[in-house]
Amino acid sequence: MGMDVQSENKKERRVLSEINVTPFVDVMLVLLIIFMVTAPMMQQGLDIELPETASAGITVSDEPFILVIKKNEKIFAGSTQIPMSQLGQKTAAILKARKDKQVYIQADKAVDYGIVAEALAEIRAAGLYQVSLITTFKGQ
Repeated sequence: MGMDVQSENKKERRVLSEINVTPFVDVMLVLLIIFMVTAPMMQQGLDIELPETASAGITVSDEPFILVIKKNEKIFAGSTQIPMSQLGQKTAAILKARKDKQVYIQADKAVDYGIVAEALAEIRAAGLYQVSLITTFKGQ
């Protein structure tokens, strides 16, 4: 009888070496639900009025090359006016010496979209494909 009591006590004191994965699965499901709920909120886009965006934009360490298209449809690089017919070649010549080949176009809200598209086409025809449009930050 003494032997039976000792063998029963050893069975009770046996150490489990298996990992309980239930808490891990619970945490993963909660994280999955959180990401599923917050992912649609993280999408950003443009408002109906194209010159305004809902995001703040990027910061640039070098002085950016900005082409400004004014209301009267004249294009300026700094204070120098550039005719549309020479826009591609002059922009390419300016950016040839620069390390950053990014071109930023800042068009007035009243400028016809066709003018902006034509300027974009001239720049791309010159072999410059890193072109961005500058918009104003719309405060919330």
